[in-house]
Amino acid sequence: MPLVKMKEILDHAEKNQYGVGAFSVANMEMVLGAIRAAEELLSPLILQIAEVRLKHSPLHIIGPAMVAAAKAAKVPVAVHFDHGLTEEKIREALEIGFSSIMYDGSHHSLEENMKQTIKMAAIAREYGATVEAEIGQVAGSEDGSVDLEGMITSVEEAKQFVAETEVDALAVAIGNAHGLYKGEPNLRFDRLEELDREVKTPLVLHGGSGISEEDFRRCIRYGIRKINVATATFNKVIQTVNEEAPFKDYFSYHERMIEAAAENVKRHVRMFQSEGRVEEVKNYV
Repeated sequence: MPLVKMKEILDHAEKNQYGVGAFSVANMEMVLGAIRAAEELLSPLILQIAEVRLKHSPLHIIGPAMVAAAKAAKVPVAVHFDHGLTEEKIREALEIGFSSIMYDGSHHSLEENMKQTIKMAAIAREYGATVEAEIGQVAGSEDGSVDLEGMITSVEEAKQFVAETEVDALAVAIGNAHGLYKGEPNLRFDRLEELDREVKTPLVLHGGSGISEEDFRRCIRYGIRKINVATATFNKVIQTVNEEAPFKDYFSYHERMIEAAAENVKRHVRMFQSEGRVEEVKNYV
């Protein structure tokens, strides 16, 4: 199955009312684990890495591995550059072969966010890539370096944003947060339902780690099609390694990291209801 565009995966999910996991990876083991899980459960998959993570996982090293793994997979896989902040890195990801990018201008004013998104979207479309953007502001930050306050997405601003930028997917803020939640997540389902009704573009939920299965399913009912998962995978790998240490050799450690990542991906795939969708997606794309 060749590398696919994220738009194709999300459009099928929109048509059939399910969610697709976008799993952040930090090394080869997580890439292999995510692919293994998707192949076992016959689920489409989105592999991603955010720009702030590149200080740990350089794009010129991990990017080609992600693309190669996607091309060799037996299921449809999109490779996504998440929370792109700079034109330089967005272009680098596209040159490597990423089939999707997100430009994150949520820290700008609405007007500046639209202006910069239109610019980055034009670059992405030169490569035939899917474009995601964000409006409102998801609490926390992708790497936990700052504690941003959340800003709930306005329905009218979202409608204007999509009309002017023509993005393929829109990340919204409904009380969700990056990283681990400090208390119980308090999601604004009323606002999400309004956004789903008024914005005719697949919606994206950032900050998926820590949300209950019931709330994930409710988000999916109200239009969320891409769900980002990062912290849950990282923590599952750490927990597994700590519990099973010491390892006798590097390669048993390596294999256990892959298995731990796969276990977390499978758990979320089942929650998001994308299990068994592969043949449908293959026929759709």
